[in-house]
Amino acid sequence: MGKVIVKNAVKRKPGHLYYVDGKGNVCEAKMARGGKKKKKSSKKATKKKVTKKKATKKKRRR
Repeated sequence: MGKVIVKNAVKRKPGHLYYVDGKGNVCEAKMARGGKKKKKSSKKATKKKVTKKKATKKKRRR
């Protein structure tokens, strides 16, 4: 396990990965995914035809 030598030495950008290479340098690489929230896909809703039913009277039981 590595040791933390300096905290907050690099200002991090969202969507980037930071690591220390073999020479001891801090490297930045863009991640394949992440950093931005996905937008909801806008699907157009198809309108359904609404048929109105005729009002029926309820029969009372006596």
